[in-house]
Amino acid sequence: MRISRDGIIFLAFFLINTVWVVAVSKSDYPLTIKVLSAQTESIPISTDDNDVPRDCNLPDYSAYCHYSRTAIVRNTMLVQGRDGKSFTVSCAVDSRWSKCALLPEGGTFEARKEKLRITVLYQDSKGKERKQLYQLVASVPAPQSGAAANPQLSAAAPLPMKPPPEPASPAESGQEIRPEKVRCNFSSTPSGAEITVDGRYVGNTPSEIGLSTGSHVVVLSMPGFAQWKRELTVVSDSVVNVTASLHKTQPRSGLRWQDNI
Repeated sequence: MRISRDGIIFLAFFLINTVWVVAVSKSDYPLTIKVLSAQTESIPISTDDNDVPRDCNLPDYSAYCHYSRTAIVRNTMLVQGRDGKSFTVSCAVDSRWSKCALLPEGGTFEARKEKLRITVLYQDSKGKERKQLYQLVASVPAPQSGAAANPQLSAAAPLPMKPPPEPASPAESGQEIRPEKVRCNFSSTPSGAEITVDGRYVGNTPSEIGLSTGSHVVVLSMPGFAQWKRELTVVSDSVVNVTASLHKTQPRSGLRWQDNI
């Protein structure tokens, strides 16, 4: 294949220009950084306006119109320069048009610092060279030799384990201690007798009454009948049935005769 003289000149000019452009682009990124750790977090947006104004008119139609943004995805990486100093960079995806590359751990990239920002050159999944702008979060000390893969975690001393807090007693927590109630059925012959437990009127027979566990003094009484009194012991997880037969009191005839005098 023969190439004309003009073609050779054009090809040489193209190669020289390409080499010069590559040299210039490489010189614009004098830093070399290595990614020590990388993580992704999703930050939900719960405000009514999604934390941004609603630009829904035709000239200003944006990605935030109609509340299209529901979360912010933030990529954060800890990187280290050739001088051994480490610092954290991050970028965020706050709409479907945002670009924020998560650099792989262990990867080495060329970069350029600009005040509180840093631009990094990287290759996308198709092998095409791209650049990404990151925010410079903070500088951190360089990891010591033998440190773990994540210097932020290994640099800090392990925190002492705290014993779990003891459960608060019901008195301290303000909860009232209620004694267990046991169902007790009271009946009498004849029915309608007043039921008194520990000196307190609780109803008439027949009745079902809940009593706390322990000992109680039960009295059943009705006019014209002798008082029925017993000591009752109530045990948990049981059903207590109390049945009393009341006996009529006999009138004292002698007193009635004296009353008529």
